[in-house]
This record gives sequence, C-alpha cells and structure tokens, in this order.
Amino acid sequence: MAINRVAKVTKGGKRLSFSALVVVGDGQGRVGWSLGKANEVADAIRKGLTQARKAMFKVPMRDKTITHETIGEYGASRILLKPAAPGTGVIAGGTVRAVCDAAGIKDILSKSIGSNNLINVIRATVTGLQGLERPEEVIALRHAPVEELL
Repeated sequence: MAINRVAKVTKGGKRLSFSALVVVGDGQGRVGWSLGKANEVADAIRKGLTQARKAMFKVPMRDKTITHETIGEYGASRILLKPAAPGTGVIAGGTVRAVCDAAGIKDILSKSIGSNNLINVIRATVTGLQGLERPEEVIALRHAPVEELL
C-alpha cells in the first residue's frame, strides 16, 4: 500500500528507517493488514507480509458483497460501507479499495469521512468489516434459549 521513510534525529545525525503498510487477502473473504518497520525497504515489506498473514480474518459475504451496511471508526476516520447490487463494482477510495479487492469483495459502496490518514482509514475499514454478521447467526442467536446464551 505505502512505504514511508522515517528519520530519528540523534546527536550523530539522522538515522533513517522505513515503514511499509501491507494488505493481504486470498480473494475468498479473508483479509489482513500490517505495518512492517525495518532499516531496509525489503525487510519492512517482508515483515509486514508475515504479520499481515498472521492477522487475517474472515469477512462475512453474500454474492461478492457484504451482508449489511456498517460504519467502521478508528481515531478521526470513519468509513461507511454499504452492500451494492451485482455489477456495481467497488466504489471506494484507494485505501478501502485495496482492502476490498484483497478480500474478494466485488460490489460495495463506501464513503470515507474525517481523517485521510492511511493507517487510520485501514483500521476503520477493518473495524467495519469485523463488525459484520451473517444473517443466519443473528437469527440463531435471537431464537436461542436464554440458558444457551449464559
């Protein structure tokens, strides 16, 4: 997604390092993200990929779109995610688009509200996707006896 060069100023001068924002997915509903940091670009990307694979989670989908509307929030970033009709495509900004493409979501509408910070936008998107529920699970939970819920 993005590579940033960061500098730590010491009495001997500037010490440069790199951070790599990475999004991975299998295109089948699993997606993960990470921020890898290292002294070299390649090492930062490698670390990010390894951490992102470990952090993958399942996104509930129905017909290549999400199951219901949701809002993800992180910091000052808010992301509105809405399911879309087949053939609509991914109507999203670059950051949200990358997460949706990696997850295999083909039809979705989104709106980014507030901060445009890449890390916060990805975290807000992931929060929104993790908050999704499958309709079957909600129905089963509502109709379960009280004893099973305790």
